[in-house]
Amino acid sequence: MLTTIIYRSHICEDVPVKALEKMVEAANSHNRQSDVTGILLFNGTHFFQLLEGPAENVQAIYEHICRDARHHNVVELMRDHGPSRRFGNVGMELFDLRLHDRDEVMQQVLDKSTTRYQMAYNDRALQFFRTFVEATEKANYFELPPADAWDFIPEETAMSLQPEVVAKGADCSFAFQPIVDPFMQQVVSWEALVRTPSGGSPAAYFEKLTADDIYASDLTSKQVALSMASALGLQSQTLSLNLLPMTLVNVPNAVDFLLTSIEANGFVPEQIVVEFTEREAISRFDEFTHSVRQLKSAGISVTIDHFGAGFAGLQLLAQFQPDRIKINRDLIANVHNSGPRQAIIQAIIKCCTSLEIQFCAVGVEKPEEWMWLESAGISQFQGHLFASPRLGAIPAISWPEKKPDF
Repeated sequence: MLTTIIYRSHICEDVPVKALEKMVEAANSHNRQSDVTGILLFNGTHFFQLLEGPAENVQAIYEHICRDARHHNVVELMRDHGPSRRFGNVGMELFDLRLHDRDEVMQQVLDKSTTRYQMAYNDRALQFFRTFVEATEKANYFELPPADAWDFIPEETAMSLQPEVVAKGADCSFAFQPIVDPFMQQVVSWEALVRTPSGGSPAAYFEKLTADDIYASDLTSKQVALSMASALGLQSQTLSLNLLPMTLVNVPNAVDFLLTSIEANGFVPEQIVVEFTEREAISRFDEFTHSVRQLKSAGISVTIDHFGAGFAGLQLLAQFQPDRIKINRDLIANVHNSGPRQAIIQAIIKCCTSLEIQFCAVGVEKPEEWMWLESAGISQFQGHLFASPRLGAIPAISWPEKKPDF
């Protein structure tokens, strides 16, 4: 299978530009041996390279490139497949943009192409070349410091030092995890995540229920969440509760039940955020929308959880505007080196900003992910990088501190 990879990266400051010729010479030889061809552009600061050839060989070379200490901030812009090579006669050729006119470079790239008609009119790779040569992508490219530029230091508090709370007699328990603003060092909300009594996953809790019991159990479990949150002293905090979307539709008077439970445990509706996962299909949209309006009319905020990973997606934003969306981990994972993920998240941010909807990144595990997302305009985060869920208790939060050398 013929595979194409396009990436962009930043040359390290201690690498002399004169070393490029030897680097390209070695790459040219290695690529020819691997039956891989490519074009490399350099503008004095950034590399842009297209590689194409057999899938395994291209992947092996790209992995080697990612480990090369002579550059950093490697971002994969495109990975594609096709019937023929764009540059069949080139092992590796360098175009130094500092030495040539933009139009001249583009023409030389086209001259090297073996598929000039495709490259000239409808080829994605050509558009990436043009964007790099014309430097029109700068607003979307963030230069990140190394991952070890930050320390994440756990902070124990009176709340995190409390003993664990056990939901006696309940068929479920809850783990608590914060949504945080790292630079402000503030907790935005505490999310109560359903678990089995022994700490098993949400899937393990729901799989023991019959189809008829799932929605009723989903709703009644929130009594347990509110009771445990109250016992942990969270009455002055914002509390996020997860509900399956169809729970509001399938359980009569679900909103009234939730409001009664909130009051009984010392909370007020304005402190509560109901998060709906979009992983479940919503079959009766009008009834669901009506129930959401009831929640909001009572003062409860609404969040779409796992946005970008489910059935409804943009339809939910069009049908009703939530107070916040939480961008799914599948989009967050390794966003710092994935051009497609970066483009999608930037589009989500732009959309939410236009609608005055807050946004949060979920499942953040790496410093590089957090740094890129922060640079893109996200200020609220949830993930193991800051605090892992803790069963029946409040976890310590790890706040970032930049090291003096960076």
